[in-house]
Amino acid sequence: MENQLILSACIAELPALRYTPAGLPALDMRLQHESVQHEAGNPRTVQASLKAVAFGPLAEKLARQEPGSCWRFEGFLVSPRNSKSVVFHIREMQQNSFSKRSSNGHV
Repeated sequence: MENQLILSACIAELPALRYTPAGLPALDMRLQHESVQHEAGNPRTVQASLKAVAFGPLAEKLARQEPGSCWRFEGFLVSPRNSKSVVFHIREMQQNSFSKRSSNGHV
C-alpha cells in the first residue's frame, strides 16, 4: 500500500522548535494550500489547511523559514492515536515557484 503526499503549500503557523524525549528536533506546523483543480470536467478552487510535522535537520530548516513562505512538500499521512484527523509528516521540501502569499492572501 502506498502513502505518499506531494503538496504545494504555504506555512500558515510556525510554533517554536521542540525536542522529542530522545532529543530529536521536531516542528509542528500548519500548512495552507489553495489551487484550482479539475473535477468531473469542471475547474474548482480548493483550499485546505493541514497539520504537519517535521523531524531532525528538516525541522531545524523549517524553523528558520518565514510564515507565509511557500514550498513543495513531500511526505506521508498519519492518524495520531485516538484521533480522526490526519497529520502530514514531511520528509522533503523545496522552494516553490511562488515564494509568498500575495497581499490578498492568495498564492
